[in-house]
Amino acid sequence: MAEYKDDIQGAEALKTKHDELLKEIGRVVYGQKEIIEQVLTVMFAGGHCLLVGVPGLAKTLLVNTISKALDLKYKRIQFTPDLMPSDITGSEILDENKQFKFVKGPVFANIILADEINRTPPKTQSALLEAMQEHTVTVSGNNYKLEEPFFVLATQNPVEQEGTYPLPEAQLDRFMFNVILDYPDLEDEITIVKNTTKDTVIEPQKVLSSNEIIYFRDLIKRAPVADNVIKYAVSLAAKTRPKTKNSDPLADKYLNWGAGPRASQYLITGAKTYALLHGKYSPDIDDVKAVALPVLRHRIIRNYQAEAEGLTEDELIRKMM
Repeated sequence: MAEYKDDIQGAEALKTKHDELLKEIGRVVYGQKEIIEQVLTVMFAGGHCLLVGVPGLAKTLLVNTISKALDLKYKRIQFTPDLMPSDITGSEILDENKQFKFVKGPVFANIILADEINRTPPKTQSALLEAMQEHTVTVSGNNYKLEEPFFVLATQNPVEQEGTYPLPEAQLDRFMFNVILDYPDLEDEITIVKNTTKDTVIEPQKVLSSNEIIYFRDLIKRAPVADNVIKYAVSLAAKTRPKTKNSDPLADKYLNWGAGPRASQYLITGAKTYALLHGKYSPDIDDVKAVALPVLRHRIIRNYQAEAEGLTEDELIRKMM
């Protein structure tokens, strides 16, 4: 276990390790610094992350590279229309002694890549729910604890694509961040093509162990937060709830549904993590704003008028901030 003299020294070590991680991952994944930062924020905060983007934007490479730099057990689950819940959690089989034996599924790892999660029906998607929320798996009435740290990073194709199933709201809400990947700009794409069409394979160096990650997660939980910052985060989440006492007029006009209390919790947890990763021991309102889009964008549902006027979730959240 990592040992530091006090939390201040621990916070300094966290920033140093974060910078090292960015450097190592950036040697393999080009031009996605903001995306990498958001994924690392979720990982240190102890949440789960949903990556949304069209195929070919290095989502799988990003997760694979992060797992190598963190020296964690990594499993990839390719979600397909015929995937069954037991293919994720594991199942009981009869052994040679005619006794039932539990065979662990791929969810028993530290980092789970749920690749193209919305290509499988909701019944199978929901197999991840208990694991994400409780960090346990229940099979045939028996409860199995998952190894810590446990982190699900799911990739999703845009829902307009053929052969996709929208994620249930209950599962969407369990993802701390919804991170949207866009096409790289021209200069970054030139660098990507130059470096990925050679015979050289770059492997990231290991930067963090599982014990260090657990320590840093506990450190983030202990970080103090001023009352005005908490009030701002809670008020921002409340603004998104249409036809309620504290709703924003924009929510009343353009939203069918707003963010629940879990969004307020994630705004503060995300702000604390973001602050510590950038050299501050306590978050301010700017840190809440820095994580507001990935926390809120998948927790609000636009109505027909918003879609007709071409207003995106991000635009509405920015206006409410």
